[in-house]
Amino acid sequence: MQSVETHTAFIKAQAADLGFDHCGIARAVQLDDDARRLEQWLHKGMHGNMKYMENHFDKRIDPRKLVDNAQSVITLLLNYYPSEQQVPDAPRISKYAYGKDYHEVIKAKLNTLLVRMQETIGEVSGRGFVDSAPVLERAWAQRSGLGWLGKNGNLIHKQAGSFFFIATLITDIPLVYDGPVGDYCGSCTKCLDACPTGALVAPGVVDGSRCISYYTIELKELLIPEQMQGQFDNWMFGCDTCQDVCPWNRFSKPNKTVEFTPIPEILNFSTRDWEELTEEEFKRIFKHSPMKRSKFAGIRRNLNFLEY
Repeated sequence: MQSVETHTAFIKAQAADLGFDHCGIARAVQLDDDARRLEQWLHKGMHGNMKYMENHFDKRIDPRKLVDNAQSVITLLLNYYPSEQQVPDAPRISKYAYGKDYHEVIKAKLNTLLVRMQETIGEVSGRGFVDSAPVLERAWAQRSGLGWLGKNGNLIHKQAGSFFFIATLITDIPLVYDGPVGDYCGSCTKCLDACPTGALVAPGVVDGSRCISYYTIELKELLIPEQMQGQFDNWMFGCDTCQDVCPWNRFSKPNKTVEFTPIPEILNFSTRDWEELTEEEFKRIFKHSPMKRSKFAGIRRNLNFLEY
């Protein structure tokens, strides 16, 4: 009969084989401390118009409400740091959106991992999540020893920085659990000082309703509030400022995931190229890109706002 240790080693080996950079595991329990913080954050309206964040509160804080008899939460990190950057002075795009939509890439890997677990370990039930369900990914990553939550709210890995996608696989089998690591931000406040809109209102607290990523991706209104003019630092889709200035990201290395190879237009388009882009061209070029989330109208709105 296989042991819990054998199962754990198998899962971590398969995660590496599928291209995940790091894997940590925590016991499935209710996240009481995180529940309190989330409740306060929502109460202060820091989620802006992202009303979906108010839904399924009980499921967000307890994985056992997402998977029957859940015992383990497996967290996986996938590096997205690019090997190339955009041409200078072009409207800026967050690095996570340089290549193919990470939802599609990671979901396939999670499904494969679960199938391999079922084939080798036996009867295993589980569900994989990538930004698509009420799961507190960063809390689970922290609990499973993959890093600490920086003052910018991002998970930071001591050897690799913060340019990672976080995926979660909740399963009903017991495993060997990893412990949390310390916080190594120290007295550094570079991210707090650099945020263009002052969205980092306190260490580890992000006012989502003031974040550039919120305005350029999540906000569905036709107009961005006038009071934000001149604060976007040329970011057209998302924002990486708080990560770019983080000293721990000096350890970031280019990712090895073929699907995250940058779309040439993202690297090479000038402001004029973006201005002349038609909706048909946008749909063709960015068919598999995270940028399709904003739709052509959203990109036009963001571009016009930068030029106002």
